[in-house]
Amino acid sequence: MKWYTEYWTNHVKFSIRIKKHIYTKETRFQKLDFYDSYEFGRFFALDGYMMANEKDEFIYHEMMVHLPMNANPDIRNVLVIGGGDGGSVRELTRYPFLACIDLVEIDEEVVRACQEFLPLTAHKLTDPKVNLIFADGAEFVSETKKVYDLIIVDSTDPIGPGEGLFTPRFYRNCYRILSGDGILVNQHESPYFDDTRKDMKQIHKKLKSTFPIATVYQAFIPTYPSGHWLFGFASKSLSPEFRGDEDLLSRFKLRYYNKAVHIASLALPNYVEEELR
Repeated sequence: MKWYTEYWTNHVKFSIRIKKHIYTKETRFQKLDFYDSYEFGRFFALDGYMMANEKDEFIYHEMMVHLPMNANPDIRNVLVIGGGDGGSVRELTRYPFLACIDLVEIDEEVVRACQEFLPLTAHKLTDPKVNLIFADGAEFVSETKKVYDLIIVDSTDPIGPGEGLFTPRFYRNCYRILSGDGILVNQHESPYFDDTRKDMKQIHKKLKSTFPIATVYQAFIPTYPSGHWLFGFASKSLSPEFRGDEDLLSRFKLRYYNKAVHIASLALPNYVEEELR
């Protein structure tokens, strides 16, 4: 019997039974592994942490993308930083009015492996609107002259290759390249365990010091530490309220996100509100 185990804290571990360890590689930046499991289907891990699996990836990717897209229906140009599995890009390509989706991923080998082993998330990376740019996201936003309506920071945790995507300088550069109604969203860690809560508070403090509007919203993702996960929402001018087209959304046949979930995700538990203050 083979098990994949991930330590959520020094005292809590998450284990699932696996059928097969199908791929492993040390890239220039991190250790990449793909597994087939009994309960969650195929999944991949970076440096020993699960990034996405076939059973619940839709929750994360739908909430990462559709809330900002329906807070500002005038979004046309999108920058995705990280997101090498392609799940965020897949959700973005549902919107026919988008003009351009630039994906900036530091590790090309993650993208190529996901295209081979996890097509459920990666199959839209070849869409004509998608530009794949293999570069450091922090360097990209410091150098580009392009202006975006939405920046999605679909990163790993604030360690290793993703560390530079959580700095004040990075957020200032994102602010610079956003349009007047531009939005930035990021994965914002969990408020539940001590380590992730500390990261969450630091990220929120940095966003609030950079953007006039900065808040968080939530989703419940079974395979992420604690199952309670936050997303950051920051904007120059727009609040995260729903302004979308419900008829268009109904045609997407989404599995998690809808207007009611959009509104409800902004209602935070008291303990989270207290930590954010």
